[in-house]
Amino acid sequence: MKRVFSAVAFLSGFVLLACAARAATLEFFKGKSIRLVVGNSVGGAMDDWGRFVAQYWGKQIPGNPDIVVQNMAGAGGIIAANYIYNVAKPDGLTIGLVNPANYIDQLMGSKEVKFDWPKFSWIGSPERIDQVLFIRTDVPYKTLDDIRNAADPPRCAALARAGLGYLLPRLLEEGLGLKFHMVVGYGGGGEMNLAIEKGEVQCRAGTVSAYVGREPTRTWIKKGFVRALVQSGAKRYSKLPDVPTAYELMETYKTPEATKRLARVLLSSGDLGRPFIAPPGMPAERVKVLRDAFAKSMTDPALLADAQKRKWDLEPSTGEELETTAKEIMVQPPEVIERMKKLLEN
Repeated sequence: MKRVFSAVAFLSGFVLLACAARAATLEFFKGKSIRLVVGNSVGGAMDDWGRFVAQYWGKQIPGNPDIVVQNMAGAGGIIAANYIYNVAKPDGLTIGLVNPANYIDQLMGSKEVKFDWPKFSWIGSPERIDQVLFIRTDVPYKTLDDIRNAADPPRCAALARAGLGYLLPRLLEEGLGLKFHMVVGYGGGGEMNLAIEKGEVQCRAGTVSAYVGREPTRTWIKKGFVRALVQSGAKRYSKLPDVPTAYELMETYKTPEATKRLARVLLSSGDLGRPFIAPPGMPAERVKVLRDAFAKSMTDPALLADAQKRKWDLEPSTGEELETTAKEIMVQPPEVIERMKKLLEN
């Protein structure tokens, strides 16, 4: 009987401690501000999403903290990711929104990487980010064959040598024999769009949702200033039904199976979408509170109405889903890593 009483007392004590931890977490955010570090410059789709979600997410977090956005562009998002991983305290008051393809830098052994991708605290994402490669219509490249045979290839903008904006054109070079002159180092989508407008570059890859639903590309499409060449998703985006996918084109052009496998690894960053992350080692209860609040914000009628008004499409992922993807994506055989290095280091 004493053993029964001892077990009951132990379980009761455990429950009380868990309840106390939960209550402390619920009170923690009251009267505080959360800093959201966006790894891109102002004006692009990533920055737009960060500021958009910040308006509604804080209302779902117990204590209703304000969420203040800080841009930390550089190195294709690596600077922000390094900051979140190594400098920010794991207390829930600093969150990051980073390039979902930064795992590629780690797979390739980049010396700039100071993080271990799967160990971030994964919170959630509001959408997938399949890409579309688009080009000005006033250039001499009217077909894919024109680009393949060009003596002077079109100049394409990208953030850095990681991220789908760079990877999609390079995969098209590898798999379809196209030619692009990649111009890297831009801080975000806003800067790249300006470069296209000024004629510094002729093309770039961006998210399909941003391409059809945000300015300036929405107006550019209506005016015939740009046109889409190819998209990266496994299936065609509903609003771009006439634009082929890279996978379709690889079938058409009889791309080798090894290149198709490499494409699946590189393009799968679209599954991570626009990942909101926190430092590693954050208390599990605090991670859960942030994840639950993020999920609730994605069903907030006010957020949904605002997204509909902006003509933005939502396809949210949970923190648990992102965490699983982040772990799986880092397990690649040596031959895939070597092909990746060969493609991206040329």
